[in-house]
Amino acid sequence: MAYYNSKIVNYSFEDTIVKVTEELKKEGFGILTEIDVKDTLKKKLDVDFRRYKILGACNPPFAYKALQTEENLGVLLPCNIVVQEKEDSTVQVSAINPMESMQAVQNESLGEVAAEVSTRLKKVLENL
Repeated sequence: MAYYNSKIVNYSFEDTIVKVTEELKKEGFGILTEIDVKDTLKKKLDVDFRRYKILGACNPPFAYKALQTEENLGVLLPCNIVVQEKEDSTVQVSAINPMESMQAVQNESLGEVAAEVSTRLKKVLENL
């Protein structure tokens, strides 16, 4: 299994951000952070980079349950979603695969939460 799942979409970059946010909301996620990698790299390193945003998504009930199970799990939160414009001008959306990332934690009690979050994030991608 891969550490992420992804999909090429038929939306503009800006419309993809809006659509991803809407689909995440339907699955109980909100966006806590938004990192514009292109702007950050331009400001900090004066380099040009493609349009690339990292959306930090959180589903509070699942985050709470996971943090009760594993107190240091915050290092893996929030769930990152990447929206990037590829060289051929297509837009790709990628989401972390919690089933893979949670294996590193080695806490079997997280399996149920990871499976549910994974299912919801896959649904977000499917609905794009």
